Amino acid sequence: MRYLLDSNICILLLGSEAPGIKSRLRECDEGDVGISAITLAEVALGSWNGKLPPPEILDAFTRDVPPLPFDAAAAACYARLPFKRRNFDRLIAAHAVSLGLTLVTNNEADFQDIPGLAVENWAS
Repeated sequence: MRYLLDSNICILLLGSEAPGIKSRLRECDEGDVGISAITLAEVALGSWNGKLPPPEILDAFTRDVPPLPFDAAAAACYARLPFKRRNFDRLIAAHAVSLGLTLVTNNEADFQDIPGLAVENWAS
């Protein structure tokens, strides 16, 4: 695995036209891309509250891209990050760092202060 998708990239990918993201995703080999269980929680919260993507689209996506469990290594990494209020973002970033994965996000500024985190924006 090489990439961990942030929540906003999943929402763009599953909830609207996102030709750049879809194109970049097609360039990846099977098993290159994953999502954190934290990403699933954040996106599912929006889905069940009427935001995009619809729950059935999210369910289909997670059958193809199973969420990675947030484990003790990710929790330890989270504890060492600089504090910020956006807890979902920090948890997802910690998960990426703990697994040595590049985080794919459309909010690069939210992650610029995290040591050791590689970031790419497939939406730009």
